[in-house]
Amino acid sequence: MTNGKKYGVGMYGGAFNPLHLGHLECIIKAAGMCEELYIVISYRDDGKDIDLKVKIRWIYQLTKHIGNVKIIPLKDNTSNKVDYTEDKWQADCKLVKENIGKKIDIVFSGSDYDESSFWNICYSESEFYVFPRNKYNSTEIRESIFTHWDWMPQIVRSYFTKKVLLIGGESSGKSTLTINLANYYNTNYLEEVGRELSELSGTDIYMLSDDFTRILLEHKAKELRIIEQSNKVFFEDTDCLVTRFYMDFLEDEKIEKNAKLAEAIADLNKYDLILFLEPDVKWVQDGDRSEVIAADREKYSDMIKDFYTKYGFNFHIISGDYVSRFEQAVKLVDEMIMVH
Repeated sequence: MTNGKKYGVGMYGGAFNPLHLGHLECIIKAAGMCEELYIVISYRDDGKDIDLKVKIRWIYQLTKHIGNVKIIPLKDNTSNKVDYTEDKWQADCKLVKENIGKKIDIVFSGSDYDESSFWNICYSESEFYVFPRNKYNSTEIRESIFTHWDWMPQIVRSYFTKKVLLIGGESSGKSTLTINLANYYNTNYLEEVGRELSELSGTDIYMLSDDFTRILLEHKAKELRIIEQSNKVFFEDTDCLVTRFYMDFLEDEKIEKNAKLAEAIADLNKYDLILFLEPDVKWVQDGDRSEVIAADREKYSDMIKDFYTKYGFNFHIISGDYVSRFEQAVKLVDEMIMVH
């Protein structure tokens, strides 16, 4: 073979449910031994398996720089390994060979399979190469995602990262608690995007309708970017429905259009935990906070609660002094992580 590669065409397959560092090690080594490496992704449409498109994204992003890796999806119509009989092996083997369209010189496998496996029997004309067993195991990961967090590449971790939203009225300690929690869990957070953009005219009283549009779009875009690099949990300071609340309060001139945008984003949003901070800490005039809201904090806090309830979001109430709030939040986050 040219370029120091021993084999022309190689194949490595698996369910990658989820993909872990052991899979990645095998892929890297196999790709280094072949001119072309075909990754066969087995998948099921049963609601239990990770979506095929997600698996393809993982492998593509992890191998695109290598240049000789190609991906073949292979649907698995069986419900468990026991049902995967030899006749099904042969049918799948035929599909894979047709997809590749050329002689497969070598088939790679992890040492959880041996020479009696379908990888060897169905591809008897190909060399069979077994990579030594490593400590990584998809079943163990599925049983306890966060216990085995370090077994997965970052792009896979982001799929399992839990999203925590902090909401409440002005001066309820959201920003401080968001940052404290992110620091405590050694992860990332998304600050309130609207804070800076609402002051483009010096005060939120003179906000333009386009400012609300920009807040909604930038907040969602930043969330999608930052969560990709987060560690187990991601904290978010307010979201589109808080912006929607302020459209009414500040009398947005294009409220109908911006409201539709806010509601569309709310329909896309999903949170693993929502913390609602009660307005029972001291009011702090930090910048351009509304004195109207300050005069009746309970009223406006309840209005925000009503917004989230209306759109089907459940939340946990956080109250008390700052230490108590932090302790309540940590307890809820820890409980969420322990479940997984």
